[in-house]
Amino acid sequence: MIIYNVTVNIDNDVHDDWLQWMTTVHVPDVVATGCFTDGNIFKIMVDEQQGTSYSIQYKANSMDDVNRYLETFAPALREQHTARYKDKFVAFRTLLQHIG
Repeated sequence: MIIYNVTVNIDNDVHDDWLQWMTTVHVPDVVATGCFTDGNIFKIMVDEQQGTSYSIQYKANSMDDVNRYLETFAPALREQHTARYKDKFVAFRTLLQHIG
């Protein structure tokens, strides 16, 4: 199993709208691509000087599925997020491989 992890720090002034949109629109849209079996949002339990941080984790069966997502679906889905929350977030992505 591969986990595609997106860590996001979202500004507090758009936090509530962002969290609602992520849970009802964005994460379901990413899972609906068929590249992932599941998507979950985790709040990172740390005091931030600015904003609130989350880890959004999508589970894939293989790197082929992740690569298909990155090539076919990610650009448009990222653009939707950026258009809606431009200058209100910082994000970075990591890939995790389940070992045991």
